[in-house]
Amino acid sequence: MRIEVTSADVAVSRYAISPLGEAMSALRLCAGQNEVTGLTPWVTRARPAFEQLRRSMPAIDALLALQRRGAYNADFYQPPPDGMAREFADELALVRATPLAQARAELARNLAGHRTPPANARRIYESPAVVDRLADGIEAAWVTLVEPEWPRLRAVLERDLLHRAGRLLAYGWGAAVADLDPRLHWVPGPGVGYLDIDDPDPRTYPLSGHGMLFVPTVFGSLMYYVEQPGPYAIVYQAAGVAELLGPPDPTRPVDALDRLVGRGRATVLRALVAPATTSQLVAQLGLSLGGIGDHLAVLREAGLVTRARAGRTVRYRRTSLGDALAEND
Repeated sequence: MRIEVTSADVAVSRYAISPLGEAMSALRLCAGQNEVTGLTPWVTRARPAFEQLRRSMPAIDALLALQRRGAYNADFYQPPPDGMAREFADELALVRATPLAQARAELARNLAGHRTPPANARRIYESPAVVDRLADGIEAAWVTLVEPEWPRLRAVLERDLLHRAGRLLAYGWGAAVADLDPRLHWVPGPGVGYLDIDDPDPRTYPLSGHGMLFVPTVFGSLMYYVEQPGPYAIVYQAAGVAELLGPPDPTRPVDALDRLVGRGRATVLRALVAPATTSQLVAQLGLSLGGIGDHLAVLREAGLVTRARAGRTVRYRRTSLGDALAEND
């Protein structure tokens, strides 16, 4: 597959975050349908809640049974974000507003040539309430798997979004897509460039001055939308995800940051790629509550982290000096 890009597409390309997309990707990750490097520890922690959700809500299996690789997946239950700053509730409202005829047509196309879905999933697809039943499943996945961590997840997505947008404006398409995914390749040309995607679809899709929508993801992997009339969009893995949700690698050799502040404090500083509470750091790093507290106290005294209270919650975040040390060690 090839996407044709002109210089006019740079100015109108946009970046967006999709909370609903994260809920769907988290479901697929827990079900073993997708793999994301570095997130095995998160899957291990989340799987008991996922399995309980799956047992209590048949719509979860109905959503998972629709997943296809290299073929059409219905758009109505996971539409690409439109570039607006939408919350999960806004995206879910759009799903629930899908006309029944459209949902049935997309489901029929999705299931054509696909494996036979389980009986409980077929009953949901055939139900006149299919749109709401599937939307209920997405909402349950959001509440169970994503919402408790959403402030941290959103922070790392927004950080990636700002970084990527800056590279696009400053250096052009080649720099912006260079490390999005190994299946994407930028082919420059005079006046026109091409984004080649490793996909059996042989067609070329011109952006024609409408730009591209880039969507960073924590739980998902490469996905692209080329169905019209929606925007052309690419979903890609955000940077810093493994540091956000995975424990430290015990085999990693000692580096300059470890020697400067100590390995334990360096581990905590790296884990604050997005703001976190002490309990979140305990769950992520497998360290004791007292140990995390001691490390945070020293890092605060050194001016590498700061803390902010919102109600009963205290979150720690890196300062600009902490960012510089953690990201350039």
